Amino acid sequence: MAGGLFALLDDVAALVKLSAASLDDVAAGASRAGMKAAGVVVDDAAVTPKFVEGVNPKRELPIIKRIAFGSLINKMLIILPIILLLSEFLPWLLTPLLMVGGTYLCFEGAEKIFEKFGWVEHHEEPKKESKHGKKGDGDAEKKIVRSAITTDFVLSCEIMVIALNEVASEDLLPRAIILVVVALAITIGVYGSVALIVKMDDIGLHMAQKEKASTQKFGRFLVKAMPKLLGGLSVIGTFAMLWVGGHIILVGTDELGFHALYDFVHHLEEPVAAIAGVGGILGWLVNTFFSLILGAVWGGIVAGIAIGFTALLKSGNKNGKDTDTVQKDDEVPVEKAPPADDSADSSSVADTSSTADHGAGPKPNYAPRQSKGPSES
Repeated sequence: MAGGLFALLDDVAALVKLSAASLDDVAAGASRAGMKAAGVVVDDAAVTPKFVEGVNPKRELPIIKRIAFGSLINKMLIILPIILLLSEFLPWLLTPLLMVGGTYLCFEGAEKIFEKFGWVEHHEEPKKESKHGKKGDGDAEKKIVRSAITTDFVLSCEIMVIALNEVASEDLLPRAIILVVVALAITIGVYGSVALIVKMDDIGLHMAQKEKASTQKFGRFLVKAMPKLLGGLSVIGTFAMLWVGGHIILVGTDELGFHALYDFVHHLEEPVAAIAGVGGILGWLVNTFFSLILGAVWGGIVAGIAIGFTALLKSGNKNGKDTDTVQKDDEVPVEKAPPADDSADSSSVADTSSTADHGAGPKPNYAPRQSKGPSES
C-alpha cells in the first residue's frame, strides 16, 4: 500500500515537473515573441496618448479603458484565430504575410522621417471636442474610441504575426497559449503605460501643490518631462519600426530564396560575434544597424511610391475640377446675355426714369405711363 502511494506521489511529481517545464516553455516563448514585437509596442504606446488630447481629464482613463478592451478583442477574437488557422493549414503563407507587415512598418517609419524633414504633410491628429478640451457628448467619445481601435488593429496585426513567427515551430496548443499570453501582456503593458503617461501631468500638478519642497520639485519635473517623454517615445518607436521591419525583410528575402542581403549582413556579423565577452552584443548591434538601414531604404522607396501616386491622384482630381470650373465660367455670360431687341432698351430707359419713384434697386416694369410713353410719342 505504501509502495502504491509513493508511486502515485512520483507520478504527481513527474506531472508537476512536466507542467513546470511547459510553463517555462510558454514563458520563454512569450518572452521571445514579445521582444521581437517591441518596436511595434513602443510605437503603439507613443501613438495612443494623442487620441485623448483635449479631452476632459475625468474621461481620459475611461476612454483608454475602452480602447484597451477593443484592442484585446481585436487580438483575441479576430487576429489570433485567423493567424492560428493560417499557421496550421497554410504555413508557407506566413513569410509573405510577415514581409507585408514588415513593409508596412518600414513605410510608417520612413513616412515619419519624411514628416520630420517637412517633405510630406503631417497626419491629421484626432479632433478635439472643443477649444477648452471639454467633452461634447457620447457620440464624440465613440468616434475617438473607434478611431483609436482602428489604428490599434493594424499595429496589433503586426504584433501578433511577429510573435507567431517566433513560435511557429511549436505545437498548436502551446502556440495558441503563447500568443494568448503575448496578447494579454502586451495589451496590459501598453495601455497601462499609456494611462500612466496620460495622467503624469495630473500627478505632477497634484504633487506640485504639496507643502514639501522636494515633492513640489518632483511634481514640476513630471509636468515638464511629459512632452519630452512623448517625443522620445516617438523617436524610439520610429527607429524601432525601421529596425524590426528591416529585419523582417532581411530574413524574409533569405527564406524566399534571395540570399544576397542576408549573407552580406551575416558575413559582417560573424567577425565581431567571435569576440569574447561582448561578441553577442556586438553581433546583435551589427545586425540591428544594417536591419535599420535596410528598413529605412525599403520604407523610403515604398513611401516615395505612395506619395507620388497620391500626388498624381490629387493632380488628376484638380485638373478635373478646373475643367468643370472653366466650363461653368463659359456658360455664365451666355445665360446672362441681355436681349438685343429695342423693347429691352426702352424698358431700361423706363426703369431709369422711375428711380425717383421706387428708390434704389431693380424696378418693376408695370407702370402704363412709362411703358407706353415712348410708343405714343
